[in-house]
Amino acid sequence: MRITPERARALLVTHDHGVLATVHPERGVDAVPVIYAVDEDLVGIPVDRVKPKTGTTLQRERNLQADPRATLLIEHWDPADWSALWWVRASLHRESDPPDRVTQRLEELLAASYVQYHDRPFSHLLVLRVVALSGWSGERSGGSG
Repeated sequence: MRITPERARALLVTHDHGVLATVHPERGVDAVPVIYAVDEDLVGIPVDRVKPKTGTTLQRERNLQADPRATLLIEHWDPADWSALWWVRASLHRESDPPDRVTQRLEELLAASYVQYHDRPFSHLLVLRVVALSGWSGERSGGSG
C-alpha cells in the first residue's frame, strides 16, 4: 500500500541511514550508503574525517555539482513478516550555499545521534532539500515503522 507523505516524512525523520543515489555523468546511477539528519525539509549528510577516504572530494559531491538531483532510499525489511516491510524514497535537490544556521542545526542533530560525531569531525555537510516523498508499506494502514 502506498503510504502518505506525512507517514513517509515521519519514517524519514526517525530513520538514520539509507542509500543516497546521485547521477554520475558517465555511468548513471551512483548509489552509496549514508547516514543523515533531517531538519524540516533539509537533509544533512556528513562528509567527515571519521572514516578513511581516498580523496578530499567524494564522487557523490562531484555528482551533485554536475547534477543537483539525488534520491535517498530508506527501508525496513523483515523476512518473517512481509506485512512489516516498508520503504521511503525522498527526492532531493542539493542546496549549494546553505545558511550557517542550517548547517549548524544539522550538525547538532548528527552529534546528538552518533557518539562518533560528538566533537563534530565534519569536513563539511552535504545539504539537500526534500522536494518529494513517496513510499510503500506491506501493512494495509500505510506503514508502521
